Amino acid sequence: MTFCSRDSKEVYRDHFVPGTYCCSQCGYELFSSRQKFEHNTPWPAFSETIHKDSVTKHKEFGCFNAFKVKCGKCGNPLGHEFLKDGPDGKSRF
Repeated sequence: MTFCSRDSKEVYRDHFVPGTYCCSQCGYELFSSRQKFEHNTPWPAFSETIHKDSVTKHKEFGCFNAFKVKCGKCGNPLGHEFLKDGPDGKSRF
């Protein structure tokens, strides 16, 4: 799962400090830094969420291989999941 910033100023792509990534709106735990992996796009990428309900995914209108991803608690938009973008070429969840 990769994520893109809404304003194209992504600061977490190369950020690998141990910790937890949380929703900027409500503080809900989303991803562990242990599930982060290097990716050849300008966005940070994760293979798993912390909680089963950390995020929700909604099919992207007009795009057959992408989902809009939102915080599972407050619905804050986080970015997109692109199919087959995991570290082994497969979508994770």
